[in-house]
Amino acid sequence: MRLAAGLLGCCASLTWDPMTSVAARPTAAPVRNTRWVRGPIWDTTMACSWMPFALAALVWAGNVDRIEWLVGLTLLFSVSHQPLTMPLVYADAHVYKSRPLIYSLTPPVIVVLVLIGFQLDPIVVAVIAGVWNAGHTLQQRYGIARIYGRKVGQGNGKVEHRLLWTMLILALAVAAANSATPGRIANAGLGGRNQQGLTVLTDAAPVARLALPVLIAYALFLLVQWTRQELSSEQVNPAKWLYLGSTTALIGLTIVSPIAGFVGYVGSHAAEYYLIVHNHLGDRYPDAATDGGAPLGKAVRSRLGPFGLMVIYGMLVWGLILGLLNWGTYEVYAFTFLTLGAMHLFYDGLIWKLRRPEVARGFQIAQPD
Repeated sequence: MRLAAGLLGCCASLTWDPMTSVAARPTAAPVRNTRWVRGPIWDTTMACSWMPFALAALVWAGNVDRIEWLVGLTLLFSVSHQPLTMPLVYADAHVYKSRPLIYSLTPPVIVVLVLIGFQLDPIVVAVIAGVWNAGHTLQQRYGIARIYGRKVGQGNGKVEHRLLWTMLILALAVAAANSATPGRIANAGLGGRNQQGLTVLTDAAPVARLALPVLIAYALFLLVQWTRQELSSEQVNPAKWLYLGSTTALIGLTIVSPIAGFVGYVGSHAAEYYLIVHNHLGDRYPDAATDGGAPLGKAVRSRLGPFGLMVIYGMLVWGLILGLLNWGTYEVYAFTFLTLGAMHLFYDGLIWKLRRPEVARGFQIAQPD
């Protein structure tokens, strides 16, 4: 019942605040102001980055060997983006000095926690890691939606946040309640811990069936509130609609094909992170006077540029991954990337706040007075 308890806990956190969810009546039709993060092609590519992963899973459905290969490669790709957070913290003195105690103590604390985790039931660790990763991935999607909103002056994203969480929980509840889900995942050839994790999902079926009507009603309520909020805004950003529409389609896919939804959800998270960081670096570090001479800024302004840095990073991290897989032990590989992954999950919640001037500058968002 671990997953059931997690679902109920998430639902309990999504409380309704009528003061923030009910939008004022519009006095005039909102102005459509399409503001991209970079451009229509780049942004559309980012919004649809889940599709190649999901399409491969749908095409190879029933081919156990290829599905196992696809899931494994997608997980490795996801792992590869996590260390990218480290230079954003430790190669920028302004970021590091904003929370020096946290950034100094976190690595040894995470190491201890990972070592403790090795002594726990692997299923417990897998469930905790899975829930944390699912939430972290959704928070990234919410953050990107907020970038689009902030670009046209939309300041309140609470309804958007609740709607995204409710859609994700609803999709998980539908998958848990559907008697066909165990067979679909079993046909993908996932065994071992994945098969044991399926038992946790199956255990949640009775609670999920009871929760479905409430979740559906709440999702529809939030959708109405979000629509009213958009219509009451002075400006709206169709680029945000594109991104949120694609996110909704991805979450919906997990109901129809859990494996395709899973690889799309996991793979696109890493792809988006690479694209966002690459686009962000140039505007965040325009000159030494603005960024305080950060080492990362110097590297960005060198002949390598953001793209060259990303290539070098990719070579280093994939060299580390392949080296540990081929010449190290599984325990060393797991320890290394569980540690880096936990730091990535924790730090990302601190360094990507749009209210921070350097972050807003990296996305060309004007700061409020």
